[in-house]
Amino acid sequence: MAKNTLRILYIYGDDEFARAQRLKKVKLRVDKDGMNTTELDARTMRKDEINMAVNAMPFLSERRLVFLEKPSGEYRGKNQRADFIKFLESVPETTVLVLHEEMDGKKASKNWLVKWAQKTKEIARAEAFMLPKAWETRDWIARIQKEAKSQGGEIEGQAAARLAEMTGTNTRQAAQEITKLLTYANFERAITLTDVELLSVNTPQGDIFELVDALGNGRGKDAQAMLHQLLDEQDAFSIFGMVVRQFRLLLLAREVLDNRGNIQAELKQHPFVAKKLATQARHFSISTLEAIYKRLLVIDEEAKTGRAALDLSLDMLVMELAV
Repeated sequence: MAKNTLRILYIYGDDEFARAQRLKKVKLRVDKDGMNTTELDARTMRKDEINMAVNAMPFLSERRLVFLEKPSGEYRGKNQRADFIKFLESVPETTVLVLHEEMDGKKASKNWLVKWAQKTKEIARAEAFMLPKAWETRDWIARIQKEAKSQGGEIEGQAAARLAEMTGTNTRQAAQEITKLLTYANFERAITLTDVELLSVNTPQGDIFELVDALGNGRGKDAQAMLHQLLDEQDAFSIFGMVVRQFRLLLLAREVLDNRGNIQAELKQHPFVAKKLATQARHFSISTLEAIYKRLLVIDEEAKTGRAALDLSLDMLVMELAV
């Protein structure tokens, strides 16, 4: 093997499904039959286990494969981290060491092990697998279309946009829905919007869109029923975050409409999503949306300081908007 062969891969991020898929690909490429693979958890392993696993010679193969889960949190002090980095730099070229753990973007930007892997390109590579952000709709739709292609099929743009709306940022569920939809289409045609509407199940983000739609169309009772169902199934803070996100998008969309702009271009949304945002935004004036957004900020502060229960505040908000 050439000197300085890449031998450490650091896989991190908050997209559990994408991380799992990447780990699977690494295993198939390096040690398909598993005869030279060791899987360790940094939280429970003995100190000598990682050293033995990494430095053992491969059996009837060029390389060994070692997976180490959740390493960064187990080396807390400056000396511990320095010793671990020294160990990483001594990993033999006959071993591929894969470090992997869940981590959101904010934590990743400060993580000591991420920083080390990013700058040590001769022997290490850092790979981030992050969930699509709620406002990055175009990117999420593209990822859904890419997943359909990887499964041997296709999905139309409007269908991908609707599925993105339904599944929120749950990439694993989206992949499962795509499998179901392609099977329904017998892999003979592209998945259509009708297919998605017929077979796919709404997740909270999709229900939030329907809730706001009900409010905009004066269906107050329907909106309240939807909210109560969501609160029965989900944490109030999760629901609140999606409500804030939806009204933020509507406020931006209303501003674009009032300035005779293009929602699709200015908000970087898929045409299908842009059209739905435009329809909803027209149900509210800019002053109403600004007032709602300010009210949401107050609700957030009251909930976090314990002055008001979040579920009750959400219920009151929907009642007021439904009048």
